[in-house]
Amino acid sequence: MSEIALEERLAATLARLILDPSAPPARQIAVGAASPIPAAACWLVRLMGNPVRLSLLHKRSGNPFTEGTRELFDLTGQGRIDLFFLGGGQIDGQANLNLVGTGEWPGMGVRFPGSFGSAFMYFMTPRTILFREEHSPRVLVEKVDNISAPGVSPPGVFRRGTAQALVTGKCVFRFHPGRARFSLESLHPGETVESVRAATGFAFDVEGDVPATPDPTEAELALLRGRVCDEMVETYPEFCKRVWNRSRAA
Repeated sequence: MSEIALEERLAATLARLILDPSAPPARQIAVGAASPIPAAACWLVRLMGNPVRLSLLHKRSGNPFTEGTRELFDLTGQGRIDLFFLGGGQIDGQANLNLVGTGEWPGMGVRFPGSFGSAFMYFMTPRTILFREEHSPRVLVEKVDNISAPGVSPPGVFRRGTAQALVTGKCVFRFHPGRARFSLESLHPGETVESVRAATGFAFDVEGDVPATPDPTEAELALLRGRVCDEMVETYPEFCKRVWNRSRAA
């Protein structure tokens, strides 16, 4: 097997989480702005023959949305989006997300892009996979400075779902909403429980021996480097050039 890029490993890992048989089915998946690795995962799932519908907000051609995110929110409110991806400038051990900024409200330290519809999507989508490639105490904090989207809600507050997992450049965490806590599910190559603890600002559970994150299969790599890249190169040309040395045809 040829050398596996981290981006390929993360895309294959996200694809496995999408297809997790213990989770509610993902019939329609939405991918937001500037999310090439989640987009690659979704295309991988679809091109492996799984009957999923993809709503890629920033796809430059063939985008089913003609009015941007308003239609995404309408579909989500109607219960027609099954899975979404979210990240954050900060993520804490209760799966709270901060997209506002650091310091006291309104985030007067380091400014992040803004919450936009993150809280709505987090509450109204049955499954959310959290993704942040950077894994450091700066990002994975004990408690976020500002809550853009809460990971759990008090009894009586309606929400369809919460985080399924958090995937980073070092590992996979599984989220347990009943106890509002992450557990370490798998380790990427070169990582240990100790190295992940040292790079994580929040406490998490370790249940027995933690397995390695599986490598992408040869078939998955072939799809990622071929047909998945073909689908993505128009929307994410810089990503495809960097990871697969592929450029959009003139």
